[in-house]
Amino acid sequence: MIAVFDRRLLRQRRDRAARNIRHHDFLFADVADRLADRLDVIRKEFPLIVALGNSLEGHLQKRAGTQRVICMDTSFGMARQVGGAAVVADEEFLPFRAASLDAVVSNLNLHWVNDLPGALLQIKQALKPDGLFLAALLGGESLKELRQCLMEAELAVTGGASPRVSPFADAHDIGVLMQRAGFALPVVDSDTITVHYSDPLKLMQDLRGMGASNATHNRLKKPTQRAVLLETARLYLEKFADAEGRVPATFQVIYTIGWAPHASQQQPLRPGSAKNKLADALRVDEILVDEKAQP
Repeated sequence: MIAVFDRRLLRQRRDRAARNIRHHDFLFADVADRLADRLDVIRKEFPLIVALGNSLEGHLQKRAGTQRVICMDTSFGMARQVGGAAVVADEEFLPFRAASLDAVVSNLNLHWVNDLPGALLQIKQALKPDGLFLAALLGGESLKELRQCLMEAELAVTGGASPRVSPFADAHDIGVLMQRAGFALPVVDSDTITVHYSDPLKLMQDLRGMGASNATHNRLKKPTQRAVLLETARLYLEKFADAEGRVPATFQVIYTIGWAPHASQQQPLRPGSAKNKLADALRVDEILVDEKAQP
């Protein structure tokens, strides 16, 4: 496995961000609300829930049937922000026994994992049969404006470009990984959250304040030149500012839900067992194919 993200650096940045996270956690809070809305339509109680990431505890504690919520984070600083039970651990090495959890809900943290297939498999194994996994991750369209302007600015100022924004998966990738991990009835969807800023530099400040700045191993290892930042801000305003001078920052959020397998869940029909023909539904003539015939 190739390690894309510097997990040690990520923990350090989240520890630093924890001191003032309440001033920069708008995205975590917004997505936590959206996860709660998805959870509310499920008529099933989950007594023991593990929350991965920020801003989830309050939503989960209020839910009918919840007896205990354990929050888990890689950062000691972030864990200290939790009002209830908290565990400091790495998402790549979950500290929970097999078949011990009723639900795992993750808010914007699994896109930083190097071994996402392994993390999903561990989550599935930690769930009781018919246990729920619900997660939100940043998708590949996130920060597309900043990505473009940073690249163009660095090329103009230094004559070269380095990775400036972390790579994210797309919805299709997440769906495939959910199936490979063995989740039953997996569903993936996405939406776009657009945040408007009066100044592109304020966006960069917010990303730093969230602990969400670039943590890839192949990042530039020295401070970004001031000239690059100023050129980035100029290009951002030139290309994307609206009539009021505000600039958008796009966050694509991918949501996925899946269940630990259980005999009570819906099962796909055997091939050939359908009672209605697809040709009838489409109002076309059915064409019989001789499977033994050679092309």
